[in-house]
Amino acid sequence: MQKIFGGKSTTPKKALLLGAGFVVKPTLTFLIDHDVEVTVACRTLESAQKLCKDVKGTKAISLDVEKAEALDAEVGKVDVAISLIPYTFHPHVIKSAIRKKVDVVTTSYTSPAMVELEKEIQEAGITVMNEIGLDPGIDHLYAVKTIDEVHKAGGKIKSFLSYCGGLPAPEASANPLGYKFSWSARGMLLALGNTARFLKDGKTEEILGHDLMSVAKPYSTGYTGFAFVAYPNRDSTPFKEKYSIPEASTIIRGTLRYAGFPDMIRCVVDLGFLSQDTRDFLKPSSHPLTWKEATAKILNSTSSSEQDLTWAISSKHSFANTEEKSRIIAGLRWIGLFSSDPIIPRSTPLDTLCATLGKKMAYEAEERDLVFLQHRFEIEHADGKKETRTSTLCEYGDPEGYSAMAKLVGIPCGVAVMQVLAGKMQKGLLAPYTPEICDPLRNELREKYGIDMVEQTVA
Repeated sequence: MQKIFGGKSTTPKKALLLGAGFVVKPTLTFLIDHDVEVTVACRTLESAQKLCKDVKGTKAISLDVEKAEALDAEVGKVDVAISLIPYTFHPHVIKSAIRKKVDVVTTSYTSPAMVELEKEIQEAGITVMNEIGLDPGIDHLYAVKTIDEVHKAGGKIKSFLSYCGGLPAPEASANPLGYKFSWSARGMLLALGNTARFLKDGKTEEILGHDLMSVAKPYSTGYTGFAFVAYPNRDSTPFKEKYSIPEASTIIRGTLRYAGFPDMIRCVVDLGFLSQDTRDFLKPSSHPLTWKEATAKILNSTSSSEQDLTWAISSKHSFANTEEKSRIIAGLRWIGLFSSDPIIPRSTPLDTLCATLGKKMAYEAEERDLVFLQHRFEIEHADGKKETRTSTLCEYGDPEGYSAMAKLVGIPCGVAVMQVLAGKMQKGLLAPYTPEICDPLRNELREKYGIDMVEQTVA
């Protein structure tokens, strides 16, 4: 039913929410709380129905975004499409939105495939807003804030470091990796194989994926209760232009993990457990091998005894010292690689390992996660004075509600959707890299939802 206030129609806005991941639910409930009628679409109807359960004002449907006609039919019914599916499928959604002249919001990085559609997006007169979750998202909002403030005062950003970690809370981190999976174990492990590029002291450096854990180093955030290590990820070099800091000689964006994580991962890589090659003995079977038998075959060990497996591991991986060897061997034992437990065969070493890790390292119902995000700016002020400034976000999940990660991706996404629906965003292909876009988003997140980064001068 239409409501009329002051002669203007306030017909409820409608949204198509695509996806089944962990951030969908907080985005969904946010929109429902703001009187948006939401259709949740997943490949399987069951997944969509599960998300809509006990949430009034929602509709669940099955939808394959690769089927253009079916996608167009649903996109054409709404005011905005929110694409929380894997980034490779976003172009399908955007093309449909162009045809139907409907706005789009995603939490993913703006991809080259999206950039190719920029002219069509502009001609359609729609908004396609990307990179508005946590990382990317909240990180941009506060990077742009400090950079803009410094530049307006005549200063320069000489160095910019930004590290983010999605981790178990310290009390939930008691496993060899100090990590738990709130999303795909496969996705996390594959990301460790990506090449990292960054700017350091005026020079572009590149670290190949298989060497990434070797450059992980202890990282002091100033919060001494945390023992973090940090390593670069993805390509940080475009941020010289995106953040408008041509004066910066160092720009590194990366990942935080607890101490001990890189050493364990380096060993797992050296042993071949992240291989994506199909192995006959790992193919699904009614009589799967035990883990110690599978480990022996992967390592080409002479037998599956723990003594021989340990010898084979030592021949493939160099340990820094006896203490590290004992710790890592104990970690592999904890994972179950020396056990008589049957594997969950998934054809490749990577997928077979992930099947076990996904079970052993899942969050228990009462456990919390932690998100820690920090920017570090080296500033040279107009009068020549130097300053080191940090912006820090430390957020714990709520076992009775949403995880910190789900909240910090879902709520910014929801706020952006509402701003798009209210006509507060310009048209075109957008991401939060300007004060004009960032300021309203950041202010609303801080004032209404308590999502904020604490700024400090530390030197």
